[in-house]
Amino acid sequence: MTRPAALLLGRIDHARPEWEALSDIAELQEFSSGTLTTFHAALLAGAYSNVVAIYRTFDSGVSLTGPFSRELISVLPPSVKFICHNGAGYDQIDVAACSARGIAVSHTPAAVDAATANVAMMLLLGALRRSWIPESALRMGRWKGEMQLGRDPEGKTLGILGMGGIGSAVARRAKGFEMRVVYHNRRPAREDNGAEYIASLDEFWGLCDIISIHLPLSTTTKHFITHAQFSLMKRGVVIVNTARGAIIDEEALVQALESGQVGSAGLDVFENEPEIHPALIGNANVVLLPHIGTATVETQRKMECLVVSNVRSALEKGTLVTQVPEQREGGQFPVL
Repeated sequence: MTRPAALLLGRIDHARPEWEALSDIAELQEFSSGTLTTFHAALLAGAYSNVVAIYRTFDSGVSLTGPFSRELISVLPPSVKFICHNGAGYDQIDVAACSARGIAVSHTPAAVDAATANVAMMLLLGALRRSWIPESALRMGRWKGEMQLGRDPEGKTLGILGMGGIGSAVARRAKGFEMRVVYHNRRPAREDNGAEYIASLDEFWGLCDIISIHLPLSTTTKHFITHAQFSLMKRGVVIVNTARGAIIDEEALVQALESGQVGSAGLDVFENEPEIHPALIGNANVVLLPHIGTATVETQRKMECLVVSNVRSALEKGTLVTQVPEQREGGQFPVL
């Protein structure tokens, strides 16, 4: 009888031994170089006809296969029952198309919470102090340059948009800075760390001195914040985004910054990565990072190990450890 196979798309840097240990229960295959065209050709040639579980690295979606679109999912072998994605966000995967084909999808929540929350707090503090202005002046030999007085976090109202694992971790950290923390979700969170639930979005926008975004990207959250929402916020509000760039209408953000409606921003994600709106780059009131929220050795290892755990569970038990919520809530899975 042919052994089931697990297919790695991309490269594992921190949990290679754990991946190789899966050889005790499956044939291990890898696709680490090539293009969508070559991957598509390999699929059609039957190269992966016994693959049951796919380990999908985030970088493979950029440099190898591209997003797991409905078209790509339609040509996966019938044997594929699991896609194990490395990343808390999984907007690169058409989950509805996977569900229609009986493919269960996992992601890596919790593993990313601490690192991403730390970056959110770093951006929050940097945006309050407009830290880029004196730092860039210092590097150019001008000491403080055109430094302006910043603002302290104490006593400010931080609004968390999306109180999941990362939002909850931000709330815990913000309490240490003596901030009032409020949040908005579709429903009250199970773990809010003492934050106050605001059911009305309009009320939420108007309450916050700082807004930190922690929503997943989907068709319903793309451009969730645009001109109308900015107009409801306090003048001079600080915006922090470590979720996905397209949740904010970037052009609307640029205009809000230029008008002073948004006082400053801290951004780790952008609408059309790796492209960044030139007006953001040129605005001294914006602190910019190149999507490094989870870029620590410890977090990358936790993420890779969790994906391997999902692959092992898929092969041994026919279930996933951290299945995406749409499928869990739909009650369609496990598939085996």
